[in-house]
Amino acid sequence: MENIPTHTNSPSENLRDKGALAEEKAAEYLEQSGYKIIKRNFHFGKHGEIDIIAQYENILVFVEVKARWNTKYGEPEYAVTQSKIKALRRAAEGYLYTHKRWNSPCRFDVIAMECSVEPPIIRHIENAF
Repeated sequence: MENIPTHTNSPSENLRDKGALAEEKAAEYLEQSGYKIIKRNFHFGKHGEIDIIAQYENILVFVEVKARWNTKYGEPEYAVTQSKIKALRRAAEGYLYTHKRWNSPCRFDVIAMECSVEPPIIRHIENAF
């Protein structure tokens, strides 16, 4: 596993790459916690994206990963806005429909990562909304 950069080397450093590393770290954390990763970066057209879809016991878990490299603008979990929640719900409905899992018990979790320190601080908020 590649370490998550704790600082930006240049203003043009690609945040998408840093986000992908944070999602990888979150997936590893979930697997170590007994979750089975089913899908990563599930897109449901223009309706939204789910970072990680996992199975925990009999529960289908839709996971939003939020990472911050400094807390200047607050803790990462506070970046999950009402509009983001609506998009996540639409994407989850799309997943449930397209995969014929509409009767599956499910929940939404948030993995908040503070990457300004090594190792990153990870907060797993189960049933976040």
